Amino acid sequence: MKDAAVGLRAHSGWAALVAVAGDGASVEVVDRRRVEMADPRRPLSKRPYHEAEDLPLEKATSLIDRNSKDASAMAGRALKDVMAGLREKGYRPVGSALLLASGRPQPKLDAILASHALIHAAVGEHFRVALREASQSCGLEVTGIREAELLERAQRVLEQPAAQLQATVTSLGRALGPPWTQDQKMAALAAWLVLARADTPRRG
Repeated sequence: MKDAAVGLRAHSGWAALVAVAGDGASVEVVDRRRVEMADPRRPLSKRPYHEAEDLPLEKATSLIDRNSKDASAMAGRALKDVMAGLREKGYRPVGSALLLASGRPQPKLDAILASHALIHAAVGEHFRVALREASQSCGLEVTGIREAELLERAQRVLEQPAAQLQATVTSLGRALGPPWTQDQKMAALAAWLVLARADTPRRG
């Protein structure tokens, strides 16, 4: 069985998912999809902290908790479907890569709701946490990678120059057709790093 890994890049209410298979030297895309994490019947669930902004703290906390559970459950169902599909195709899932923002700790909820900038940051973290919990519920080890450090880390781990890595990742999506935007490219590269780490003992 070939190893496979999943890369995830979160947005408000959804995430780009790309699964790649192979090893530290080369990979291929074996799944690509959009993971929904917001209830379409509740449009504001895409922006849970905005929805809670004007509520009393107790009600805001309850609302955020409800949205967190819903987002994790939706992401979990999607990832379980991905894992089942990979195994049916003969791939062995070895981990997931979760793209992160700055990585700064979140303040308490009352401080978040008092700041428009913090609300925006908290929404992103809200859905990244859901993806992390979903990955763990599927038995996947999660590797967090800051977006700003992704390319530099890939150059070091994969031992390839930036231009070559970017060209390779771009070519991965050529046969698939759209969408193959920055979301998918970054998710694929992050997943490749997980594969490279999983492959190291066998290569060494």
